[in-house]
Amino acid sequence: MKLAPHLHRLGNDIVASYLVDLPDGITLIDAGLPGHWHDLQRELAEIGRPLSDIRGIVLTHGDGDHIGFAERLRRETGVPVFIHAADAHRVRTGEKPKTSMGPARLGPTLGFFAYGIRKNALRTHHVTAVTEVADGDVLDLPGAPVVIGMPGHSPGSIAVHVPLADAVFVGDALTTRHVLTGRTGAQPAPFTDEPSEARASLDRLAGVAASWVLPGHGAPWRGTPADIAAAVRAAD
Repeated sequence: MKLAPHLHRLGNDIVASYLVDLPDGITLIDAGLPGHWHDLQRELAEIGRPLSDIRGIVLTHGDGDHIGFAERLRRETGVPVFIHAADAHRVRTGEKPKTSMGPARLGPTLGFFAYGIRKNALRTHHVTAVTEVADGDVLDLPGAPVVIGMPGHSPGSIAVHVPLADAVFVGDALTTRHVLTGRTGAQPAPFTDEPSEARASLDRLAGVAASWVLPGHGAPWRGTPADIAAAVRAAD
């Protein structure tokens, strides 16, 4: 789905990843679930770009609902997969600490897991080879993505700022739709390793200049990163 010039979303409000389409190639942010491979193919066909135009994929963190087709893309095209060093082990192995589910409602929770099953979440392949990044790195990819460390949801959670797309991609540093309660609006994301650290990381968004804030779950936010950070704090 096209959001704006150069900016596309794969998936939906339950699980989303993103495509930045520029003349020198395509940068992907996250890889959703394995079944989103077909969403990727459809979006590429709609914009008239081949798979070979993808130059790389940047993962906001290493959880299974963000790495879905990354390994398939890496194997089939050879494109690099970038992830913060602190989440490199997680994306290679799937190992992560157990976290409390927190509040949940039956309907939205069942909907989230049912969607995962439809999109082949149980067949997710870990990424066997990654390029590690750090806070402040500017990646040699279309749009020159800037890595912003956002630890809390996981140790290596990042936001990815692409100035040419006027967008910052935040993964699960926050959400605009709680996958377990169905509540909409800016709020903390569930399944967060260290909630207090995630809250503190919101300060890092305040200075980012963008008019799109794009989470891994929930509707795109049309407004400033500073505004959404304040809204998440108010909802916490």
